[in-house]
Amino acid sequence: MRDCLNHRAGFDRVLMTIAATFLTVSASSALAQDQARSSAAELAIEAAIPRPEPANVPPPTASDIKLDTTATVQATAKEPVKTEVAPAPDKVETKPSDVATSPATEAPTSETAKTEPAKTEPAASEPAKADTATATPVAPAAPAAAPAAEPVKAASNVPAADQPVADRLKDIIGAKTSRHFDRKNERAAIEKFYGARDFAPVWTQGGSLTAAAKGVIARLKDAASDGLNPADYPVPDFAAATTPDTLADAELKLTASMFDYARHAQSGRMHWSQVSGDILYPEHPVDPNEVLAKVTTATDASAALDSYNPPHKLYKELKAKLAELRGHGSGPLIEIADGPALKYTPAGKKQAEIVVEDARVPQLRAKLGITENANDTRYDAAVADAVRRFQSGAEMKATGILDDKTVKALNTPKRDKQIDVVLVNMERWRWLPRDLGAPSLGDAYVILNIPDYTLKVMQRGQQVWTTRVVTGKPGTHATPLLTETMKYITVNPTWNVPPSIVYNEYLPALQQDPTVLQRMGLKLEQNRDGSVHISQPPGEANALGRIRFNFPNKFLVYQHDTPDKHLFARDERAFSHGCMRVQNPDQYASVLLNITMPNDKYTPERVRSMYGKSEIDLKFPTPIPVNITYQTAFVDDAGKLQFRKDIYGRDATMINILKNNRGKDLEAVVAHSQPSYSRPATTLPSGVAVANNGGGFGSSGPNFFERLFGAPAPTAPPAPVGRRPQRVFTR
Repeated sequence: MRDCLNHRAGFDRVLMTIAATFLTVSASSALAQDQARSSAAELAIEAAIPRPEPANVPPPTASDIKLDTTATVQATAKEPVKTEVAPAPDKVETKPSDVATSPATEAPTSETAKTEPAKTEPAASEPAKADTATATPVAPAAPAAAPAAEPVKAASNVPAADQPVADRLKDIIGAKTSRHFDRKNERAAIEKFYGARDFAPVWTQGGSLTAAAKGVIARLKDAASDGLNPADYPVPDFAAATTPDTLADAELKLTASMFDYARHAQSGRMHWSQVSGDILYPEHPVDPNEVLAKVTTATDASAALDSYNPPHKLYKELKAKLAELRGHGSGPLIEIADGPALKYTPAGKKQAEIVVEDARVPQLRAKLGITENANDTRYDAAVADAVRRFQSGAEMKATGILDDKTVKALNTPKRDKQIDVVLVNMERWRWLPRDLGAPSLGDAYVILNIPDYTLKVMQRGQQVWTTRVVTGKPGTHATPLLTETMKYITVNPTWNVPPSIVYNEYLPALQQDPTVLQRMGLKLEQNRDGSVHISQPPGEANALGRIRFNFPNKFLVYQHDTPDKHLFARDERAFSHGCMRVQNPDQYASVLLNITMPNDKYTPERVRSMYGKSEIDLKFPTPIPVNITYQTAFVDDAGKLQFRKDIYGRDATMINILKNNRGKDLEAVVAHSQPSYSRPATTLPSGVAVANNGGGFGSSGPNFFERLFGAPAPTAPPAPVGRRPQRVFTR
């Protein structure tokens, strides 16, 4: 009986221990839940994710208890029951978090875990059934990966018929090969553009051409009308493209041709550095991202692509004349009949003007674009001058006499050559800035045409003023082609002789005659390092005349007055060392000053009143762009296509490049030697008058660019004798 009671007492103790353990674990679990609920974010998560219901299990009875199951509370079955019963509650009480963080290897093969596989599998690290309520919230982790399916869902934006093509485009573009696009910026634009539209084709829909594709193809096929070569912009055969592979290939080929056209239309087929080292225009490359966006979203894709051609009026006029030369124009064919030579003789001191009449003259007037007195049969000064210009453009002797050779040239022009000349002139227009003028000044600008020897001031699309100019000699003294901004005018300028003239002309002349510079009114300064600077002070006999027009540039050229006015009477006026001489500088100055400072009311008389012995700089509040061009073909105010002599050989060079360099990258920049402003040391012959007698700068002093365009004067040493007067900026 005592034994039975003893066993019963032992059984009761075991039962009480298990019950206490159960209550402790449950309390710890509830405490952990309460602590977890302290976070608002976690409360939101728990509200969104369903939690499993706690097991509705009745309290254990004696029949549920087995002696070997007590080991499952904390330890393995090999350990005695009594040694583990007491520590189990302590471990759970003191570290309730261990229930959720214990590794899976610590969970023995308990019957509790085996009887609830569905609830305990998501929380394999839990050691006991009682913790399933706190551990199982991790179970919904798998549904949390659902957002990863979003990109797949977006692919549904591509029509089912275009999806195979889109897949192929994605493969081709993702390969990052250069089979279709050689330029890095174009490859990047393609990746961005097609990636944003899930690689759906833009030129076809369901295998058929879109309206945008038809517009682009029409423009590419008509490239010849813009002076370009259609062969440079191949159009793929979409009709023969019947598979995703061929459609994707045609898609990218058309895009590549569109890029090439836009780039050539805007910047030219050849870079200006390919032609000569004395050309400098601002770069204005196309952005392939902008081309894609503009053309593919335009109502008229053909017009959008055409907009990359120059917008200038003179370019559009050349385009129309190109169509006429190719036989697409509507103008009548005029042929001059044979007959006696016609000559106009102006009035002289001892004879009167001689004007002959001929029935062919009205036809001649129409042929040469003379609209005034169209039916007049007199071979007068206007007709003779037009004939002279035609002869000059046809590289004939410009006599102004209508002889048999001139009649033949008028009737059988070298149309192929004329077409080539028009083409290269259209190409040069692509080099120029799209906006030639200053918007704040009513788009005012200066444009000088070297082969025509004329300068024009333009504002609001109209000619404000024009004059004759003298330009540089062919060869090393050719006037450069450039775009710069005129910043100020200098009245009574000092002529700082360019280094090229000093060392190539004046110093050799000193060897022959040590007094030649003195007799020319020039001053020579020699610095301590032996370098030489030659200048001519302001005055009536100054080589620059009374006014210099300054637009600082690396070629050291400018526009200026001249004491030698007689050269302006000649038809061909390429006589300078590169600078441009202006026939009426006082008028030119007043026109520019009234554009930049309209309230100051400058007149030619006011400008001339400033003439004297000291330099005066009239600074422009807003600089005026200056565009030096080379137009051997242009349309005059009467609508007549004019040709001028290729005095610098620019046409011949460009025609040769375009015809004989197929496949070469003509858009690459060619490096040329840059102008040097340094002056080497020189030993002067005896008897040469030196203004500063060797007391100049310790170094070579200001270089020629600084002297010419007004760099700040050095603070030390003191200014040498004979140095040009201090600049005075006035308004």
